Amino acid sequence: MTPITPKNITRHELIGLEVKIVESSSKTLAGVSGRIVDETMNMLIINSEGKLKKAPKKNSRFQIQLPDGRKVEVEGRQLVGRPEDRVKKAVPGRW
Repeated sequence: MTPITPKNITRHELIGLEVKIVESSSKTLAGVSGRIVDETMNMLIINSEGKLKKAPKKNSRFQIQLPDGRKVEVEGRQLVGRPEDRVKKAVPGRW
């Protein structure tokens, strides 16, 4: 498997990665951080301080920490879709 990089993060499995919600249409979610424990077509499920938070992908921006420690911001709309289908998509040139 190819290592996760800022350019290919939208094509990789996100479960297990650390995340911070930088911006969200739900003001109560902005600033929430934790580990991604599950993913659906439209949501990221985050374990934040022992509580599960559901973050809508479409109207959020996430800062995701890569396994090598680098942090990358991703527009949630790029993550919308079933995880198993998203990992098959072509890597976008820019986001």
